[in-house]
Formats: sequence, structure tokens, C-alpha cells
Amino acid sequence: MSFDERGYVLGAGEGTDSWFLDTRMTVKAGGAQTGGAFTFLEFSAPVGFGPPRHVHHVEDEGFYVIDGELVVECGDRRWTAGPGGFVLLPHAIPHVFVVTRGPVRGLQITSPGGFEDLVAELGRPPTGPGLPEPSEPDVPRLAEAATRYRHEILGPPLTLADVATPG
Repeated sequence: MSFDERGYVLGAGEGTDSWFLDTRMTVKAGGAQTGGAFTFLEFSAPVGFGPPRHVHHVEDEGFYVIDGELVVECGDRRWTAGPGGFVLLPHAIPHVFVVTRGPVRGLQITSPGGFEDLVAELGRPPTGPGLPEPSEPDVPRLAEAATRYRHEILGPPLTLADVATPG
């Protein structure tokens, strides 16, 4: 796939796909296409998926939820975002999320660009449509790569049990 610095269009299903952790990420535009300004991804993730608690030291991150639902913690705040919801996670504030209804499908933007490089390094080409089989992440490898991309792993993922309403 080639990109033109004068602009380009990608259709549905186009972009660079990776299975990243237990998600499917499709890079629609990265730092190389945006002059380093941002990375724009389409993503999907299964119920129960959540990355380890982490912080981006440089990038601001935003999620727009198309389908499904996320519970997100940012610092000491917790939100639920469903279809049509948007979450902004500013850099330097620890955050974590878990998919509570799904699979979730959404859009992600990180600024400045470069997040696509972490996805490419830790992800793998999909071997079929949809999501990968769930697997345990290689946390030491993830933490080492995160450091190089100015992220820091701070703790375990948020789980469905963590956000369950007592009842």
C-alpha cells in the first residue's frame, strides 16, 4: 500500500491490519502519512479485553466507540462509553480500560503519531477475519517495547470483575 502526502482515501477494510494483544487494529494513517501529527486506527476487541494499566508520557489518546461498551479509568476517574461515546486520555495520566459489552468496535487517535510503530512491533499479521484467539500477553516484552515508545506499564489490566455492579 502506498500513501500520497497530498492526501489519499482508504475504503472499508483497507489499511494495515495487525492482531495486537487480543485486538484487531487497522492503521488508517500513521506518523509517516500525517507528518508525525497523529495516528488514526480502527480497532475491535472482545468482551473482557483490557490492556495493562499504563501511561503515555507524550501521546494524548482518544477513543470513539462505534459498537460495544468500555469502562475506562483515567487517573482517579471512571467512565462508561458506549456507542457514540468519546473518551480523551491525556498524556501523563495513568489509564486502563476493559471491554464490558462487545465486541467493541471503535476509532482511536493518538497524537503525536507513532503508536502504529508499537502496534507493528508487537502485533502480527492476521491469519483470518475477525479477532485473534485470546492469549496471555508477554508482559516483559510489552513493558520493554512500551519504554522505547515513551509509555510505561504500571499495573494489571482492569477486569470485568473489577467493574461488576454488586447486586
